[in-house]
Amino acid sequence: MTIGLASRAAVSACALCTAGLLALAPAAAVAGTRPNPAPPAGSASRAAPDSLLYRSGTQVRLRSEAPEVPELSARSWLVADADSGEVLAAHDAHRRLPPASTLKTLFALTVLPVLPGSLRHTVSAEELADISPGSSLVGVAEDRTYRISDLWNGVFLSSGNDAVHVLAALNGGWQATAEQMQEKARSLGAHDTWVESPDGYDAPGQVSSAFDLAIFGRAGLHSPDFARYCSRAEAMFPGRDGGSYGILNTNRLLTGADGVDRYPGLLGIKNGYTSNAGNTLVAAARRDGRTLVVTVLNPRPDGGHPVYEEARALLDWGFEASGRVDPVGSLDALRATSMPGPRGRSATGPAPASASAPAARGTGPERPVAWTVACTALLGATGVALFLRLRWARP
Repeated sequence: MTIGLASRAAVSACALCTAGLLALAPAAAVAGTRPNPAPPAGSASRAAPDSLLYRSGTQVRLRSEAPEVPELSARSWLVADADSGEVLAAHDAHRRLPPASTLKTLFALTVLPVLPGSLRHTVSAEELADISPGSSLVGVAEDRTYRISDLWNGVFLSSGNDAVHVLAALNGGWQATAEQMQEKARSLGAHDTWVESPDGYDAPGQVSSAFDLAIFGRAGLHSPDFARYCSRAEAMFPGRDGGSYGILNTNRLLTGADGVDRYPGLLGIKNGYTSNAGNTLVAAARRDGRTLVVTVLNPRPDGGHPVYEEARALLDWGFEASGRVDPVGSLDALRATSMPGPRGRSATGPAPASASAPAARGTGPERPVAWTVACTALLGATGVALFLRLRWARP
């Protein structure tokens, strides 16, 4: 009689445990890490399934009386509000393409905070070794002493890969800098970028996207040093003989050189070119209290300066369309916390706690899994205790 009662109690306890498991398991599944599609080989991209920016072609949501998006030849482009991070329109925003020297924006975001501009450094021959043939150079000479600010002028204005090599050496080395840039990109929510050569020179597997480069450009506007360097049209650079010579920013949209009209309100940022990447450009401009950032990658190579003209067309359209389009995505979409606007206010949420905030990866599974295990163990222990108590009880 006692055994029968214990058996029924054990069955009841097991049923109770099972019910607890079934009740808690769905909670763990819902609260766990959001599944992401596996990135292609050589890429760290994680798609956001709810974003129009992962669809191919031009994405825009026009309201009534909104101007039509200009027809562009670039393989990929994007225009976004730098304050809110809202993407106003884009074409193949996450298409992974060679970035050329626009990748120097990420290099600057990574290394600028580490090296004070007033620091002086005497360049060694080793620091200038292994510069890729055909690289753009500002004229850094070995055994010559430079201020760090001089080298940054060489990076931003002349796109000098020699200056990048010296700064990377001071930052811990070429490979270490590439790895730090990779981490910085992820912390900003840029998952299309893969860094092999910190200067942006063509390298197997090195890619970025219009989306990521817009993130880097927008982040640069928050750094006073970055913003100052990227908007500088000309500067003096130390020469080999102890004198100095003038250098002009290669961003023609900023300088108005070579027949390209200077864009009113342009804040600069960075242009680039390689035979593999074609012409690339990240630009930002401010008008009537609004700041826009645009990216143009690899427009038609049919003479003239299409990369600048297409960036101009996007800026013109963006300022005219502001308030008359619905966003198609956000530059903060893959970032753990949103970035404040360039003037220091938070446009879409709280400012990040630090510059190295982790990329958004969904809610972690630790809490629901632990809760499930704990509750299951408690129910199981209760059932076993009841069984033993009844099993050995005397009539």
